[in-house]
Amino acid sequence: MNEPLDTSTILDSISDGVFTVDSSWKISSFNRAAELITGIDRIEAIGQPCSEVFRSSMCGTGCALQQTIDSGSPIISRGCYFIRSDGETIPVTVSTAILRDSEGNVIGGAETFRDLSELESLKQMLASQNRSVGRIVSKSPIMESVIGLITVAAPTNSTILITGETGTGKEVSARAVHELSDRSSSPFVAINCAAIPETLLESELFGHEKGAFTGATSKKIGLFSRAGTGTLFLDEIGDITPTLQVKLLRVLQEREFVPVGGSVAIKSRARIVAATNRDLPDLVEQGIFRQDLYYRLKVIQIELPALRHRREDIPLLAEQFLTRFRPNESIRFTPDSLAILESYRWPGNIRELENAIEYASIVCGSGPIELIHLPAELRGTAVSRTGDSLKSIRDEVTADRIKTALAACNGNRNKAAKLLGIHKTTLFRRMKQFGIS
Repeated sequence: MNEPLDTSTILDSISDGVFTVDSSWKISSFNRAAELITGIDRIEAIGQPCSEVFRSSMCGTGCALQQTIDSGSPIISRGCYFIRSDGETIPVTVSTAILRDSEGNVIGGAETFRDLSELESLKQMLASQNRSVGRIVSKSPIMESVIGLITVAAPTNSTILITGETGTGKEVSARAVHELSDRSSSPFVAINCAAIPETLLESELFGHEKGAFTGATSKKIGLFSRAGTGTLFLDEIGDITPTLQVKLLRVLQEREFVPVGGSVAIKSRARIVAATNRDLPDLVEQGIFRQDLYYRLKVIQIELPALRHRREDIPLLAEQFLTRFRPNESIRFTPDSLAILESYRWPGNIRELENAIEYASIVCGSGPIELIHLPAELRGTAVSRTGDSLKSIRDEVTADRIKTALAACNGNRNKAAKLLGIHKTTLFRRMKQFGIS
């Protein structure tokens, strides 16, 4: 009959680092993987306070094991970093649990940690294989032609028309064109043509003379002049009126314009990049948009694909946004939350994804980003795909999540309930359950 394995043998067979502490926070066990990851011999570690053995970004007020013992709730895969004994910084994820005796009394805690160094190296290797231009980063085959066209078109003086659904990154693409051109040291001036009434839009674009209309108490320099030899980006060009279309056509043909109320033409030296989410050929056929202006604008046309057609880029973009919102923090997405990000249709495209990641980065606290941290419309996707009920997802709201939401909402319980995607009475009940005042 085989003898049962002792605890140390079992712990040494685990590839993740594992250590335990007793009630006085002294390390009581330290497995082989913990030695390899930290560079610290177990003989040196056992019997020492964990704060003197580990040098972690969470040591002190952010101690995961302390939070678990205080709250009674385990922490799963929270990102941070350790500093090895040789000074090397390594990214890890940690998970924690409470140790209890046979009578249920707390006698210490256990923490496991996983070395993510190889994963980070792989990410860097994959990143080096991605194509990028300006702030556009992609590994999707459908974006290769887009990035290639931007690269080829940028050094020219040709007018460019960028088309695509709302939120696909038209202004980001226009800025990439500007930054790759010899005009990059000159201004990049952008205007949303749909956001300004016709009477004001003409003045914004071309400027006006003093007394040109009621309220014109002084001369105004328009955006064509402000752009100088730089780039003027005309967003939502499909929404300008027929009258303004005629005047814009003149600028493109003659390279000059006349300010409102003026009589002297001013030369335009700016490069024009226009964008729209509307079907301009259809508007031309309806007689809403001038055909001659359309052809003047689309000397070079760049069509941006919807995010749902470049799903390979969703994890890449999500990581990029998360890094922007939570710099210098090792927060990651769980496999389930990342799967939902990749499966959602994203009607608002990249802009909607960016907003969703910003929301999740606030709600998740110190991470990781789980299903419950995603916006409600994405969690609805999770429900339909997994068959789970909303109730089961909402039940995942923990004490830490509630505290984070309350802090983000300055203690406003109604706002915190909305942020968590639960009813306020559910929040109150949970707060009472966890002893949160």
